[in-house]
Parts: sequence; structure tokens; C-alpha cells
Amino acid sequence: MNKFPFGREQRAAPRAPARQTAPMSAQSIIALGFLAIILIITLLLMMPVSSATRTMTDPLSALFTATSAVCVTGLVVVDTATHWSLFGKIVIIIGIQIGGLGVMTVMALGSMLLGQRIGLRQRTLLQESVASLHIGGIVRLVRRAMIGTALIEGIGALLLCVRFVPMLGWVRGVGYSLFHSISAFCNAGFDLMGTVSGPYTSLESFVGDPLVNLVIMALILIGGIGFFVWDDLVQSRFRLRHAQLHTKLVLLLTAFLVIVPTALFFVFEHQHAMADLNTGERLLASAFSAVTPRTAGFDTIPTAELTDASALLTMMLMLTGGNPGSTAGGVKTTTMLMVLLLAASMLRREDEIHVMGRRLDGGLMRRACAIVVIYVTLAMASTLAICAMQPEIPLRDVLLEVFSAVDTVGMTTGITRQLNAASRLILIGLMYAGRLGSLTFAILIAHRRPPAPVQYPAGQLLIG
Repeated sequence: MNKFPFGREQRAAPRAPARQTAPMSAQSIIALGFLAIILIITLLLMMPVSSATRTMTDPLSALFTATSAVCVTGLVVVDTATHWSLFGKIVIIIGIQIGGLGVMTVMALGSMLLGQRIGLRQRTLLQESVASLHIGGIVRLVRRAMIGTALIEGIGALLLCVRFVPMLGWVRGVGYSLFHSISAFCNAGFDLMGTVSGPYTSLESFVGDPLVNLVIMALILIGGIGFFVWDDLVQSRFRLRHAQLHTKLVLLLTAFLVIVPTALFFVFEHQHAMADLNTGERLLASAFSAVTPRTAGFDTIPTAELTDASALLTMMLMLTGGNPGSTAGGVKTTTMLMVLLLAASMLRREDEIHVMGRRLDGGLMRRACAIVVIYVTLAMASTLAICAMQPEIPLRDVLLEVFSAVDTVGMTTGITRQLNAASRLILIGLMYAGRLGSLTFAILIAHRRPPAPVQYPAGQLLIG
């Protein structure tokens, strides 16, 4: 029997309660999910079996390609068709599909197929992943998104088979059709035309082909509309007066951003890059040039041949991007609209912002302004760094490359392969930040400080 001092038993000191670690935020989980997929794709692409020559691809080129695929960008340092083997191309298109739909969405699909229940935590992650307004019905939304994606990509592939099968044969034709359908719907911009019309030529050999142009444009636009808009249109039975405000604005903005830039490209390039085309081909090329910067990355007119006016318009379209909750990147159309509406309200000296008979929340305005500022800051800082390291590359080309990366577009004047290792690492970071969203990326890397216990006194500052 144990003996205790002072003639009585001593009680053990109570244990301190274990510190509970705060659960990871939805943004952190999504960011880590994308990072994990990028690293897995990188390792697979480095394997000799992924290369057409059966040799190991250097880690930086594999990492650049994997990031571009998973972040649905389309910038490449090696030609996709000629450098990668069939296995490598399959790895790339799987990365594009996962990146386009979102890591959390794909994981939820796996859980559904296994018959597992989607809990509240997973529903919150899905809401963040697909940018839904409500957590209710999120599983139904994801299910419809999966079915719609498979259906649309399948129809797109069948239509492209009409052109590619007679040209390439059944096996290659079907494979090429499916690859380009997925790449276009996911707004990725990867192509396999290196063996058809030469490396890094994208769809330039199809500039006058109505079938290829219209199918690719339709896939880009449908993929860039957003899963929430799909679901809302289905629920409202495609009657716009019953659709939600977000759906109405997205459809109007999409139409505006197709029609107006098409007319501008037609005017800017009819005596330059499109001078050798007839009127019908010029209209088709102008429409394609208006659609692909938001944010697909294909081209039928070489980007390097565009006039300065068209290059600037392309960068503006890149920055605008697609719609929230879609496969597209960029600032997003509704974000840019909010910033413009805020400026208009200031000019009219109105305290509140209204659109279509609805008042918009001030918190959304602050978020929109922050997103635009962060995107532009990332682009300008990266441009400055690349120009300082490689002054031989023209400023216009660097600007196009940087905006193409951060807005996950993939259009280039051809300088991607000229960039050194440091510049490529900058583009890798931009593509990753662009896929996550600039505000999400900034929140993740910023130091989080506890809120101040007191309210600071108001200060005055002159602006404008």
C-alpha cells in the first residue's frame, strides 16, 4: 500500500483541458485539395510513360503543365500533342475535368456513388466550391451539375466527331473530339492540334470552320455560365421572369460581353489580322476572339498578330472572366458589374446601389472592390517582376501573359517557352491564385489578427 505524507491520501492534480484546434476553413480545405491534385498530376507527368519519347519530363515543366491543367488555364511550356504520350494526355484531361468541376464537387460525386451521406460539413464545402447562394439543395445542385456536365460534354464530342473523325480516323477522331469538348467546357484551352497544324497553333487551322467554332464557343459559354444559373433555369422552367436576380444579370452580361466585343474585334482587325478572311469568316473569328478570353484560351487568330487595341480589349475580357460558380476564372462578370454600379451610384450621389428593382448589400460591394484590387495588384506586381528579370520581352507580351495566367485564360503571344525558371514559377503561383480566387488566396496567405476590442475614432482622408 502506498504511503502518503501528512498521513492522508493526496489527490492527483486535475488535468488541464485539451486545447481544441479550430477546424480548417472551407477555403483552406479547397486550397489544399487543389494543391494535392496538382502535386499528384505533376508526379504522374514526370514519369517516362507520360512522355511520347518515354523519357522523364523535368519537374518544372511537369509542375507548370499540371498547374495549368488543374487550374484550367491552358498555358503550356511543351506542346500537348507532340510531347505527351496517350497516358500523359489522359492524365492532363483528368486534371482538367477535376479542376473545372472543383475538387470538392468531384469528392462529393464519389461519396454519392458509394452511397455515403453528405453531412453538413461537406455541404458547406460544396456551397463554397460551387459558389451557391444557399446551402439548402446543394446536393441536388451538384447532382444536376454532374449530369449536365456529362450530357453537354458528350453532345459536344459527338458534334466535333463530324469534323475530326473523317480527318483523323475513328480512334483518333473520337479521342480528339472528347478531349477538346472537355477542354472547352472546362474553359481550359488545351488542344491536340500540334500533330495536325503544327505545335502551339491551337485552332488556327479551323478559323473558317463554322462547326468547330460554334461548338467550341457554345461549350465555353455554357461552362462559363455557372452551375447555380443552370439549376435556377431548370427550376424556373427557363422562364426568365421567374428566375433569380443573379441568373438574369448573368445572362444579360454574357450576351453583352459576346455582342459588343465581337463588333469591336471586327472593326479593329478587319484590315489587320483578319484581312485575308471573307466577311463570314471575319465575323466568326471576331465572335471567337470575343468568347475565348473569358476564359478558355483557344484562338483561331494568332494572339501575337493582334493590334494593340485588340490586345487591350483581350486583357479587359480576361480580367472580367466568366461567372461565379462556373468553370471559368477571372474577376467574374457580376463582380465587375458591382464595381461599375458603385461608381455610377457615386456619380449620381446615391447612398444605395440598385439594379433591376433590387438593393445590393454594401458588404458585397466591399468584397467586389477587394477582388478587383487584388487581381490587378497581383498582375501588376508579377509584370514588374518578369520585366525586371527578362527585359528583352516586350511589355505588351508580358502583360498578356500575366493576365492570362491570373485569370486562368491560357492565351499567349508565344513567350511562355521563353520565360526563365523564376518567371515560370511566378505564372504557376498566378494560375493557382486565379483558380482559387484572388480574395480567397489573399485571405489564406494574410496574417490573421484578432479584432480590436475597441472601436477606433473616425479619421478624415481626402480622396479623388
